[in-house]
Amino acid sequence: MQVTAALAHGPGQDFTLEAVELEAPRADEILIRVAAVGVCHTDLVAREGAMPFSMPAVLGHEGAGVVEQVGSGVTKVAAGDRVAITFRSCGQCDRCRSGDPAYCYSMPALNYIGMRPDGTKALKQGATAVSSNFFGQSSFATYCLAYERNVLKLPADIPFEIAAPLGCGVQTGAGGVMLALACPRGSSLLITGGGAVGLSAVMGAAIQGCGTVIVVEPHAARRALATELGATHVIDPAESPDLAAAVRAILPQGVDYAFDTTGRPDTLKAIMGALAPKGVLGIVGIPPPGTAMPGDLGAVLTFGQTVRGIIEGDSDPDVYIPQLIEHWRAGRLPLEKLVKTYPFDQINAAIAAQHHGDCVKVVLMLPNP
Repeated sequence: MQVTAALAHGPGQDFTLEAVELEAPRADEILIRVAAVGVCHTDLVAREGAMPFSMPAVLGHEGAGVVEQVGSGVTKVAAGDRVAITFRSCGQCDRCRSGDPAYCYSMPALNYIGMRPDGTKALKQGATAVSSNFFGQSSFATYCLAYERNVLKLPADIPFEIAAPLGCGVQTGAGGVMLALACPRGSSLLITGGGAVGLSAVMGAAIQGCGTVIVVEPHAARRALATELGATHVIDPAESPDLAAAVRAILPQGVDYAFDTTGRPDTLKAIMGALAPKGVLGIVGIPPPGTAMPGDLGAVLTFGQTVRGIIEGDSDPDVYIPQLIEHWRAGRLPLEKLVKTYPFDQINAAIAAQHHGDCVKVVLMLPNP
């Protein structure tokens, strides 16, 4: 079928809305009419060439919409079901069977290479193959293909624009604090970056009952929102360039946990100077290629500190996303305060607004009924 997609053509180039041909769903695939899709920093990093696939490509990995058609082997959902789409996993390996699908042995092949694992691409434009299957969906399009492992049914009361960011950004931020770091009640937490992931982490910290939550963010509006969502302290890096000193002015012994959404080597190094003994740094921000592990090994050894990567908040989406929806219903996860919607054809303007700090979480609304 012919669909409209936002094509990425290469580094530094805007997305362009173009007609492409999408294959019919195979036996294990689900055709979804996309109603809303979040824009995540990973989409933009991928457009700049950080993923091992060719251009042109259709990105997008925070889709939500309605099932249009299912392949013969699909039993989890049916036509007409409202669904959210998240990352894909195999369901068979040791990590998947133990409830850790974010660390699936096939994670790169199923999410990052721009094609199905058998080497075929689900999209084409004339005779040109278009990289597809980004995070098992490529949902910057009016329709996309997904799989049983990366879709889940949505209740009728959650709007698509609220459900879409659950697929990556929200579960990464909230899950990073609630699941991966598992910050206990009363603990202290430093969050670097007050974008959608960082502010989702703030909400997760509030749910966990963290005692001190410090957010480092250059935009004043985002610092104010962080405070509204549960941060006890905010730091403007322009006014406090020595991050470790600024944190220790609040907590002389340092923080129990830190959660970095920036991937900046200088920020990561500074965070290590702000950790308490046995402090844990969780990293979700994408660092430049070749970035060394932060901190001095002698200090890490002396103080028993931990540095760990976190993918998708350590979430098992079938378990955790319904929990997030319950928190949203109860008012503990007020995603409406983060989300700003834009028409699909304003994708480039929306991304520019997000970069300028005019909004926190961009969600594109598709023209489908």
